[in-house]
Amino acid sequence: MKVGLTGGLACGKSFVGRIFAAQGAHIIRADDIGHEVLLPGGEACDSVIEEFGRDILDGGGQIDRAKLAALVFDNPERLAKLNAIVHPAVRRRVGVIEQEILVQDPHAIVVVEAAILIEAGSYKNYDVIVLVTCREEQQIERAVARGAAPADVQARIDRQMPAGAKRKYAQYVIDTSGTEEETSCQADSVWRELVKLERMNV
Repeated sequence: MKVGLTGGLACGKSFVGRIFAAQGAHIIRADDIGHEVLLPGGEACDSVIEEFGRDILDGGGQIDRAKLAALVFDNPERLAKLNAIVHPAVRRRVGVIEQEILVQDPHAIVVVEAAILIEAGSYKNYDVIVLVTCREEQQIERAVARGAAPADVQARIDRQMPAGAKRKYAQYVIDTSGTEEETSCQADSVWRELVKLERMNV
């Protein structure tokens, strides 16, 4: 069974993902795959350099993700071009990993953690969507605690689909606004439901 785990910036997706992993889920982090496809030899590397120029490279000849982000952050047209290169490459690599896991274990529950899974339309490729949410002020507090600038965090949140709009796509919602223990209880409950669904599909 393929599960999409999504949510806005600093909502707690990775925390929930770790709980699922501890229960036996196979976790694929789309953000990590996104980094990999931009490395030299990666599926999106040459096309991104061709589109955005060699000024985005660091001293070692690799794509400097901070420079690239600065180019597209406030430019919807350039961001769309970047997404059109990177997202298909990520989807292909994720699909290969999913199939490798499911071939080895047909009863596996594969969880793909991705921030913009709904916005990109990828939610259609999953059996179940789990949405992780929290209050916006908590998103800002958590992201700032990680070292992000408050203005940048707010700008990123403003560009993401509101959690309320995402709820209609999700079969399960985990609210991380409370304590870690409360979040863990919700995640454990959702995991038990996922296991039941997988068994029903056998």
